[in-house]
Amino acid sequence: MSSTTEPSAPVIRLLLCDDHAVVRAGLRALLSSTDGMEVVGEAGNGEEALAVAARVRPDVVLMDLQLGGGMDGVTATRHLSSADGEDPGAPRPRVLVLTMFDTDADITRAIEAGATGYLLKAEQPEELFAAIRNAASGRTALSAPVADRVLAQLRSPRPALSERERDILQQLASGLGNREIARALFISEATVKTHLGRIYGKLGVETRAGAVSVAKEQRLLP
Repeated sequence: MSSTTEPSAPVIRLLLCDDHAVVRAGLRALLSSTDGMEVVGEAGNGEEALAVAARVRPDVVLMDLQLGGGMDGVTATRHLSSADGEDPGAPRPRVLVLTMFDTDADITRAIEAGATGYLLKAEQPEELFAAIRNAASGRTALSAPVADRVLAQLRSPRPALSERERDILQQLASGLGNREIARALFISEATVKTHLGRIYGKLGVETRAGAVSVAKEQRLLP
């Protein structure tokens, strides 16, 4: 009676995107020693992540959110998860956010951009391995604190601000006036005023200080 062997699972090809070389080196060492995983590329910023991903075709991208100058992790996630690249017919990698930041605004922006999972760097290695396998299979992977925040948002929804409104609110929190916000975001002052009116209405406030205060209280700012 002949015996058959189970085919081994395919190796998960990983791309690491983090602006700290030491962090990337640590992740590479950790993941390279794990069965079923192979680090096929690294990137220090969003633009580099897109270029390397197009070349090495990873299954999963481990993406930090704060990448210093240039394209941030959310924007890079949006490009990687969409079909707007040079080859729209190519398979899109799964993006697993791996970051230190767990504000509601960061989580919402990453998920809206198409991230398959959101993991905190404080997690144990076993949690990271499981999240990578889940992401590679198309399953959602969330750190427990992140899952708690997502559930809290569902139970008590925050005001639904658009991405542009969040951008303006962030500039507002930095102390910029309407003219400076318009210049920073390449829009007109009239457009800024229109968005501010909508922001005030959604947050139930009447002043700039009130908008910033409510935004911080409800963790709407990154």
